[in-house]
Amino acid sequence: MTRPRLPRLRATTRLAALVVATVGVLLTVATPASAAVPTGRYVALGDSYTAGPLIPTQVDLNCLRSNRNYPSLVAASAGSSSFADVSCSGATTDDILYGGSGQLGTTLPPQLNAVTSTTALVTAQIGGNDIGFAGIIGECAQASLSSPLGSPCKNRYTAGGVDQLQARIAAATPKVTAVLQGVRRAAPGARVVVLGYPAILPDTGYGCWPVVPIAYQDVPYLRGVEKSLNAMLASTATANGAAYADVYTPSIGRDACKGSGTRWIEGLVPQNSAAPFHPNARGEQGMANALLSTLAS
Repeated sequence: MTRPRLPRLRATTRLAALVVATVGVLLTVATPASAAVPTGRYVALGDSYTAGPLIPTQVDLNCLRSNRNYPSLVAASAGSSSFADVSCSGATTDDILYGGSGQLGTTLPPQLNAVTSTTALVTAQIGGNDIGFAGIIGECAQASLSSPLGSPCKNRYTAGGVDQLQARIAAATPKVTAVLQGVRRAAPGARVVVLGYPAILPDTGYGCWPVVPIAYQDVPYLRGVEKSLNAMLASTATANGAAYADVYTPSIGRDACKGSGTRWIEGLVPQNSAAPFHPNARGEQGMANALLSTLAS
């Protein structure tokens, strides 16, 4: 099944065009490996937050995958006997289950194919593209230009009394469930961990428009959407016998509004090597540490 990597938006401003064009593309870890961390075959599934687009060195241009992303760091720290990172920028749950195509149009098999009966550890970070991450960022950035102090994005997504983004999260739940059930069938003895998403916007307050072009009153709304997505991932993981790695909590205070030497997530115009509104190398290391802590607990 071929799936497009990036939503196409009809941008009317240069700002929105830049966001949509780049967002959807979509070291040694300080935490030591524990005896509890599986050292057998490790398979990493996921989207661009896993892959690490534009973080040097890019080892797979079709998926914009970095060798400094958190799976690579965890595999090195754990001493995994073998390692398969099949994460791909732009991936949805369908790409994990059925396959698709990458950023260069090359056909890709289902990510799930990499999971074998001898796999000891599987991590999955997925769901952002199922709810339309790139489109949400692009549309909200564009809307902020006309009402930077208001809530134009929230008004759009909640028009008619129905929150469209919460509905998308609910619709993604059975898809994430299908991924985890597929992993369990392929590797019954594997340890499975679902990762949430780190804080893109500040955990309190109203953001930093225009540095991060999200209208002030839209920041609390979008923060709530991300927290709802993470809550869904946590509950779905638990319901399917998987662990959940909270990467949001350790990322608080390291969002896209923070300084270039602090942030885990880049803004519209990255100051560290990374795609806009995506983790930089510091963010990937932070997620690796959170995953290792979860594995060791």
